[in-house]
Amino acid sequence: MTEPSYEFTRAITRRPAATIAEGLRAEDTGNPNLDTMLAAHKAYVAALKSTGAEVIELAPLPAFPDAQFVEDTALCLPKGAILMRPGAPSRMGEVAEMAPTLRACYDTVHEITGPGHIEGGDILVTGREILVGRSDRTDGAGVEELEKITSDWGYTLREVFTPEGVLHFKTDCSLMDAETILATRRLDASGCFEGYRVLHVPEGEEAAANAIRFNGLVLMAAGFPRTAELLDREGFEVVEIDNTDCAKLDGGMSCLSLRF
Repeated sequence: MTEPSYEFTRAITRRPAATIAEGLRAEDTGNPNLDTMLAAHKAYVAALKSTGAEVIELAPLPAFPDAQFVEDTALCLPKGAILMRPGAPSRMGEVAEMAPTLRACYDTVHEITGPGHIEGGDILVTGREILVGRSDRTDGAGVEELEKITSDWGYTLREVFTPEGVLHFKTDCSLMDAETILATRRLDASGCFEGYRVLHVPEGEEAAANAIRFNGLVLMAAGFPRTAELLDREGFEVVEIDNTDCAKLDGGMSCLSLRF
């Protein structure tokens, strides 16, 4: 694998629906506000487009209040897309809704058929391997099925373990460049990033670990000044996006797009 896994020409997003208050969350910190969430989503899409990428903007899906978190529905790689099998029963139907768009973009689309479960939020693609975190939403059988597909494409897949109480592997980490990962100390402590250069998000700013490197930009949640300063010092061009409403649904920067 030599292609940079942070250089993209296209992205898929989906606008939040009026039903977002029915979305899943680990703990109730209040309901998201649709108007401010839509404004933040618009800023997010604008940032992606500012790099020259084409952004496919899908319509809201009121029947699926978590559907704006499109990343969980698929894994997009240069050789093809793989439709996931979410571990949250209420999200299973989102995959069928995403399938036609991916089939229009890719000649090859595989799918995880089960019995295992796997969500895109647990998958970090680096320049050398695919890291998949076991979590409450991703199990061993799901990882095994994904490995069968990706190994045929020449990828090395490595299973790692997400800390207790952390929803997805990428809740606590993101790829900054070919050798650099932004991560929480609790995730890095597991040893899963051995051989990489790891930037630790400052204590108290753990929620900033879910960022995305998208071409020349790093999109991160606003409100974490020390993380923004760290990334700026490291030479990254940072765009801060209001994540207040998404955070109430355990969502972050990576969740809001499929990038390829």
